[in-house]
Amino acid sequence: MLDTLPLKALRDQPFDLLAELERRGRAVSAQVADDSPATREWVGIALRMAGETYLVARDETREVLSVPPTLTRVPGARPWLRGIANVRGQILPVLDLRQFLGSGTTAPTRSTRIVVVNHREIPAGLLVDEVLGFRRFAESEFSGDAPPTVVRCDRFLAGAFRRGAEHWPVLSLRTLVESPSFQDAAA
Repeated sequence: MLDTLPLKALRDQPFDLLAELERRGRAVSAQVADDSPATREWVGIALRMAGETYLVARDETREVLSVPPTLTRVPGARPWLRGIANVRGQILPVLDLRQFLGSGTTAPTRSTRIVVVNHREIPAGLLVDEVLGFRRFAESEFSGDAPPTVVRCDRFLAGAFRRGAEHWPVLSLRTLVESPSFQDAAA
């Protein structure tokens, strides 16, 4: 039977080879789906604002960009709407996240980045002090209680991950961009 045959033995039978590869792939997928919550993994992107570290869910983030050399100012917009940028032919509003939250402005440095929100209806690029890369946590490290933060973003926090003495607050980009205050960018 095919269960015991090595894949090499099926090289002259392309249909059987593809069927066996699919069967093995489904078996591995089923095994991964059966994993317990303690071994399931959450992946997010770590970023820094005002000296504090935050996480945003990987699936709420489309990409991370360097700050373009020029942003086109939008007349009549709130000060936290820094301008719009042309990103590969698409217009992207760029907002200073710290300024929107009422925690000062983001000073442009070599580390300053734009986190592009992955939202179907609301395009937005969020200016942050620094992006630190991916961070992985076991789902068992999650707590619904977020620690107090210097940046006034409590209403947009979706809990935190705790590893040892470190707390990593999770900033919900979906809640942020869907909030009425975020959508009211006119001054």
